[in-house]
Amino acid sequence: MKALAALLATVVAVPAAAQTQAAATAPAPAPAAPLPAPKLIVAISVDQLSADLFAQYRNRFTDGMARLLTGAVFPSGYQAHAATETCPGHSTILTGYRPAKTGIIANNWIDQSVARADKTVYCAEDESVAGATHDRYTVSDKHLKVPTLGEQMKAANPAARVVSVAGKDRAAVMMGGHTVDELWWWDGKTYSSYAGRAVPPVVQRTRDAVAAMIARPQEPLPLPGYCKPLDRAIDVGGQILGQGRFAREAGDARGFRTSPAADAAVLAMAAGLVQDMKLGQGQATDLIAVGLSATDYIGHATGTQGTEMCLQMAELDRSLGGFFNVLDQTGVDYAVMLTADHGAHDMTERQIERAMPMEAHVEAGTLAKAVGAGIGRDLKLTGPVLLGAEGDVWVDRALSPKDRARVLAEAVKRYDRMPQVAAAYTAAQIAAQPRPTSPPETWTLLERARESFDPARSGDLVVLLKPRVTSIEKPGPGYVETHGSPWDYDRRVPILFWRKGMTGFEQPLSVETIDIAPTLAATIGMRMDGVDGRCLDLDPGPGDTCG
Repeated sequence: MKALAALLATVVAVPAAAQTQAAATAPAPAPAAPLPAPKLIVAISVDQLSADLFAQYRNRFTDGMARLLTGAVFPSGYQAHAATETCPGHSTILTGYRPAKTGIIANNWIDQSVARADKTVYCAEDESVAGATHDRYTVSDKHLKVPTLGEQMKAANPAARVVSVAGKDRAAVMMGGHTVDELWWWDGKTYSSYAGRAVPPVVQRTRDAVAAMIARPQEPLPLPGYCKPLDRAIDVGGQILGQGRFAREAGDARGFRTSPAADAAVLAMAAGLVQDMKLGQGQATDLIAVGLSATDYIGHATGTQGTEMCLQMAELDRSLGGFFNVLDQTGVDYAVMLTADHGAHDMTERQIERAMPMEAHVEAGTLAKAVGAGIGRDLKLTGPVLLGAEGDVWVDRALSPKDRARVLAEAVKRYDRMPQVAAAYTAAQIAAQPRPTSPPETWTLLERARESFDPARSGDLVVLLKPRVTSIEKPGPGYVETHGSPWDYDRRVPILFWRKGMTGFEQPLSVETIDIAPTLAATIGMRMDGVDGRCLDLDPGPGDTCG
């Protein structure tokens, strides 16, 4: 696909040769002395890039991802907490804290004190804004309780610049933090930021280029030969999936978002901001966070094992290569980190077709609405009784303390008997659980729940479904596969570090995404004390990145 090349030609100033130059070159020989601090940190999150998906395609990469494979490769990184959703995952990447500390326990949670009918609060909103609803919200960083690496860099040296761009607002906010120079996200129609911010010329050029792209129809993408074995139709809720090639009609903004072109646009804007702001060319190290969201949208809409995801992996590799080529042209000494906010596994229907055991959609009777209705009827209580769905569940605060205790006890009994439920823990049980100190793959379910638990925001009860029981009750357009479970297919993600001149190596043992921020901080001689994560040594020789 030529989407990135076309966008780069419009958005950034880059020689034509750099648009097609191969990026998978061998790294320079290892230096005799430790590398100096990089001038620019590039932190990339690929939404829903599971460790399994990475392993499936790593031998097919030839461009940007292939370059990263010549650096430090941690194929078994963990978003170790139970709530493996986009917002909690992104909150760990550049803070060094798990969601229990970041306060970002889920994409959405119930706050029964807010003045809105559904009581649902979005992780990246300011619900106190007059007239705000869960569907029409004002984007905000107010719910993130800890600083990001970029914030700490600016506190240490105010000359440092921090930029965050993404295909989702929650990705941009959680990686950028509370103090950013530029922060932009795709809002479904164009690229937006906080109210009152001036629109830089490069952002306007990106807006115009993407609008022109959406206005034109998109022809089907050519299918790489290695994708052809996945070219098999599957009927999911009346949709025929598995053979898509991202053709779209003129004006289809949703189709653009759920395509490789969406990542290409974010990368083009990021490259343009690096150029226009001269990131990495000042007296301090700068940071740009890049959230690539298309893999997640494509996974939700089509699953992970069709031509759609195969094409996405090929185009992601190519688009990253073009992005790195632009950075090369600046002459800036930059360091790259790439990871993901969570994983996923393929849609239930295709898994069943392949005779995979235990695959099932969640039953309606397992959801909080149905459970609460039964409890309310049996205990002769009015009101919703239980709020939420699966995962975090809240007891209605309008009930008396005595009735709330009765409802909670009854809910635990009922969930414990349900065949699709692995565990149901009360807030008191979770709060009493010591924080885990062992490798994340050894954690109990209670320990995983503990690391997503915030006593001010989490539910009165946390319900965890059994492996391969998806939280989707009925698949529909745009939503046939999901994540959010405490199981390793949702927890494991790759973590990659690359820098020109570094000696590459692979570490197969488990690490965590909370280790990323202290590791990047160490490369610029900065300590992040008190965080949950630890510094990873990126020097396989006698040196030590972590000092």
